[in-house]
Amino acid sequence: MAGSSVMLLWIIIIAVAVVLVAVFFRYVPLGLWINARASGAPVKIISLIGMRFRRISPQKIVNAYIKARKAGLDVTTDMLETHFLAGGNVERVINALISAKQASINLSFTTACAIDLAGRDVLQAVQMSVLPKVIETPPVAAIAQDGIELRAKARVTVRTNIERLVGGAGEETIIARVGEGIVTTIGSSSTHKAVLENPDSISQTVLDKGLDKGTAYEILSIDIADIDVGRNIGAQLQMDQAEADRRIAQAKAEERRAMAVAHEQEMKAAVQEMQAKVVEAQAQVPLAMAEALKEGKLGVMDYYQMQNTIADTEMRTGIAKAAAPASDIAKPLDGKK
Repeated sequence: MAGSSVMLLWIIIIAVAVVLVAVFFRYVPLGLWINARASGAPVKIISLIGMRFRRISPQKIVNAYIKARKAGLDVTTDMLETHFLAGGNVERVINALISAKQASINLSFTTACAIDLAGRDVLQAVQMSVLPKVIETPPVAAIAQDGIELRAKARVTVRTNIERLVGGAGEETIIARVGEGIVTTIGSSSTHKAVLENPDSISQTVLDKGLDKGTAYEILSIDIADIDVGRNIGAQLQMDQAEADRRIAQAKAEERRAMAVAHEQEMKAAVQEMQAKVVEAQAQVPLAMAEALKEGKLGVMDYYQMQNTIADTEMRTGIAKAAAPASDIAKPLDGKK
């Protein structure tokens, strides 16, 4: 029984020792500590344990710290931890600082961290400072003063301006400003032929405008890659204006015709109204004559004499109408005789 108790006690002790060793190696990255000391960038064990409790990856911090110390950068693990806790990419910042130092570019750790936290790729920015980037603009359409449309495409060579990288405008602003400069330059040209003969004038004029002001880049050159001749906008505008004038004239003519038709209808209505009044007046004549006969103001013989006069007048009028064609026919015959 005594031997069994001793054996059980030893098993418990060994188990507790294994658990303690596991916990020790879980919170104490001994391998990283040895690696750091062997690389000439020693890190305190307490700092590594603190990283574990602060939920910071000791592997990322120690590797970045070793790389920085090997490159001769003046950084500490506390600085790297601060940037990591702020949500930055420690490895990318250290790589950017190493590239900047090798290229003799003045870039501080604080500036690099600010660029990284702003959402920009600080390593790519440093690489663009060493190796400029070519931005190709989409085709930009502009119209010269002679009405001919030109479509130009430009290649803009830029490099990163580290000092303006935080808060500076991006590539979209560069493309927009270059497009605006192309439109202005072509629009101020007297003819499209002048632009085709000397496309360098566009590059020089646009470059002199200082389009990189307020941006994160410095424009090195602007080269016109291609110019195509488009439509004759001036002629098209004249045709459209002529068509608009024709439609306006047609509308005015239609308006005058409608007014004439309306006036004619008014005249017809006036004539019909006058005819109605005449008929109404003629209808009143027999009544007036009857009233005159009744009152003795008109005698019977006077009435018959008036009727004879009217009949005689109508007979003469009928004879004149019947004799008119005969006289017209007789005239040529008399002329032949």
